[in-house]
Amino acid sequence: MALTVTRTVLELLRAEAKRAHPLECCGLLLGVARGRIDIVLPTRNIAPEPTRHFQIDPQALVDAHRAERRGGPLLLGYYHSHPTGLAQPSSTDQAEASGDGRIWAIVAADEITLWRDAGGFEHLPYDVFDH
Repeated sequence: MALTVTRTVLELLRAEAKRAHPLECCGLLLGVARGRIDIVLPTRNIAPEPTRHFQIDPQALVDAHRAERRGGPLLLGYYHSHPTGLAQPSSTDQAEASGDGRIWAIVAADEITLWRDAGGFEHLPYDVFDH
């Protein structure tokens, strides 16, 4: 299945990373269908060292799962920025990944890459569409 992302989502991810700099931003990727990222939901980064790490507020995850069960958008994955790094999973990302199969978007400067967390990160190509 081809992965698609709205142009608006990409713009919001870049804006969130710039707004949070020099801290890492983070949040949730939601969609109305599997394989299509339509919504960015920024969350608080509660990591003790947010200049080097990210931790999504657990309440945001609980709320997203509840909303999905009630028929809301699907929780497709997560995003975070690398303020001084590359748009690829870091060694910390590799060590802390859960292997849940969800998508990770990583933002570094203006570059955005997508990865599937499946017991190791798999790079995901994606198509952009206007919405």
